Amino acid sequence: MLLVLDVGNTTTVVGIYKEENLLKHWRLVSERHTSDELGIYLLNLMDISGISRESIDGAVYSSVVPSLDMPLDEGLREYLGVKPVKVSASLDLGIEIAYSPRHEVGADRLVNSVAGKARYGAPLIVVDFGTAITLDILNSEGAYLGGTISPGLVTGMEALFGRAAKLPQVSLEPPKSVIGNNTIGSIQAGIMFGNAGLVDRLVTRTWDELGGRTRVVATGGHAASIAALSETITDVDPWLTLEGLRLIHERNRPR
Repeated sequence: MLLVLDVGNTTTVVGIYKEENLLKHWRLVSERHTSDELGIYLLNLMDISGISRESIDGAVYSSVVPSLDMPLDEGLREYLGVKPVKVSASLDLGIEIAYSPRHEVGADRLVNSVAGKARYGAPLIVVDFGTAITLDILNSEGAYLGGTISPGLVTGMEALFGRAAKLPQVSLEPPKSVIGNNTIGSIQAGIMFGNAGLVDRLVTRTWDELGGRTRVVATGGHAASIAALSETITDVDPWLTLEGLRLIHERNRPR
């Protein structure tokens, strides 16, 4: 079995694959841990799910949190006995990276692009709703061109509440109307419809530059909620990143 991990600034997503089948997945809060804590944490998750450490024969991770890279690497080696593959632009990804400099591309963006091309073809736009909202663009030849980075839903909401003490905390749910008739509805309308509009505008501008429409795949924690309000998102694939990790490991696993 294969252990895959996507370490983000806010959330870490963990999955277990048996061949091409995603058996289990967990979405956890990203926190600073020692290698021992991370190893024990993973073993506990696996134990609860009835998965033995001996069944794990490979691991791969992408990370945008450098302080967690070494503890995670050491924890996987010490507690699961596997040498993990760390995703970077220097690996064999199966796609051309038309981005300069290559090493500045976030590992999560590369992973999404690899999985997006494999599942949906090219040209393609992948929208990831995480700490940031990222758009990653593949041209008709399947080359990674780059994209956009915007504040994520939670990031924007925390900034708003941090500067406006009288505003109440709200759940990230789409209201029935864009015209909020109370404070909570007004905030929800601004965040949900506003971010759907942000994505739609970025997508249509990208289509103009590419010279045609593409499929638009949304992934990440709030993908389904925004996709329901969007006019351009065509597909929702919440575990796209995990599939990209599996594909990259297949091309780069230790022989």
